[in-house]
Amino acid sequence: MNEITITTRPNGPLLVSGHCKIVDANGNTFDTGGRPVVALCRCGQSANKPFCDGAHAACGFVAGETAG
Repeated sequence: MNEITITTRPNGPLLVSGHCKIVDANGNTFDTGGRPVVALCRCGQSANKPFCDGAHAACGFVAGETAG
């Protein structure tokens, strides 16, 4: 089984590495285009939710979680 890694980016998206399926609340699957890494928005400002479009840079999103 392939391992999936989710990496928090400082002031940015969640990077999901590895084969995964992203499903909406209705059970519909988002097309990830087979990419090995997908960036998910966490600032809430992306025009392409749930994917990151870089909007975090303009909206002043701040996050810096670290594993403790």
